[in-house]
Amino acid sequence: MSSFYRAKLFLPILALLLFQISAHAAEEWTIQSRNLPAPAAASDALSSAIASIPQPNVATSSFSPQTPEQWVAFVNGASAARDVPLVTLEQTANVSIEKDVVAGVTVYRVVPNQIAPEHRDDLFFHIHGGAYVLGGGDGAVAEAVQVASSSGIRAISVDYRMPPESPFPAAVDDTIAVYREVLKSFAPGNIAIGGTSTGGGLSFATVLQMKALGLPLPAAIFAGTPWADLSKTSDTLFTNEGIDRVLVTYDGLLKGAAELYAGGENLKHPLISPLYGDFSGLPPTILVSGTRDLLLSDTVRAHRKLRDAGVVAELHVFEGLSHAGYLFDPTAPESMSTFAEISQFFKTHLD
Repeated sequence: MSSFYRAKLFLPILALLLFQISAHAAEEWTIQSRNLPAPAAASDALSSAIASIPQPNVATSSFSPQTPEQWVAFVNGASAARDVPLVTLEQTANVSIEKDVVAGVTVYRVVPNQIAPEHRDDLFFHIHGGAYVLGGGDGAVAEAVQVASSSGIRAISVDYRMPPESPFPAAVDDTIAVYREVLKSFAPGNIAIGGTSTGGGLSFATVLQMKALGLPLPAAIFAGTPWADLSKTSDTLFTNEGIDRVLVTYDGLLKGAAELYAGGENLKHPLISPLYGDFSGLPPTILVSGTRDLLLSDTVRAHRKLRDAGVVAELHVFEGLSHAGYLFDPTAPESMSTFAEISQFFKTHLD
C-alpha cells in the first residue's frame, strides 16, 4: 500500500482520537513542580548571573499600590533608587546630554561624541519603559544613551506624562506632540522610533496614532520586548511566570499599572494595547526578547502581526534572557549582540 493511501486511512482515525481527547480535556493544565537549571546554552555571564540569584517569588512579587498616594510614593522611591546622574552617563558613554522642553514636553537630547557617517542626518526618537508609571525624569534617557552610543546616532528621549496624574492618552499625546516638532528638523525617512517594554508598546501605539492623523511615519521601529497587550492574554504571561527574574508575574505591579494607565478605558483599546490595532503600512521593525521573558509572547505576536501585514520585521530571541535583560549588563554577549543588531537595522533602513 502506498504512503498516500496509508495517510488517507490514518487521518480519519487520528481525527477521531483527537476529538475524543478534546471532549474530555480540561480548560487548564496543571503543571507539576520541576527543577529549572540555569540556561547552559546562554552566555557564561548570563548563566552565572541567573545561577547566583534566588528563585523569583511569585507570591511576594504579587503586590501593587492601591491608591494614588501609594503610587506616587512607590514611583518616587523607585526613581531615587534607579536614577544615574546625567554627568555619569555622559562620561561613561561618551555622549552629551541636554535637557530641554519641546511642545511643552520634557525631552533629553543625546549627541554621541562620534556620530557615524551613515547617521549624520538621522535621529533615534526614544520612548522609555517602566510600565507607564516608572522610568521618568532623568532616568528616561538611559536607554537612549545606550543606543546613541552604540550606533553613533543622535537621540531624543521623551519624558512623557504618566499616571496617576496623567493616564491614557497623555503618553500618546506627548509623543505625538514632540514628533510633530521633530519633523521640522528631520525628514521622516531619517527617524527611527523605539524603546524597551512600555517604550516598545508605546512606540507601536504612537505610530498607529500617526497613521490615524495622517502624519508621515518614521523609517524604522525598535520594539524591545514590547508591552503591546496590557491585558492578561499572552501565553508567556502564564508559562514564564516565576521564571522571568525581572517582571516575575503579571498579577501585581503590571496588572495595577495597566489599569492605572488605562484610566477606565478598555485594556484592549488599540492605542493602549496596540496588538489590537491595524499594523498594515508600519515601518520595518526589529524586535528583541528572550526565552525567559514574561513578554516573549507579546513580542512574538507583534512580529507575526507585522509579517502577516506584509511589514519587514526581524525577531531576535536570546537564550535564557528575562525581560529587558540586555539593558542590565552592557558587557554581556546578549547585550552587545542586541545593540549591534539595532545599529545594523538602523543603518539598513534609515535614509
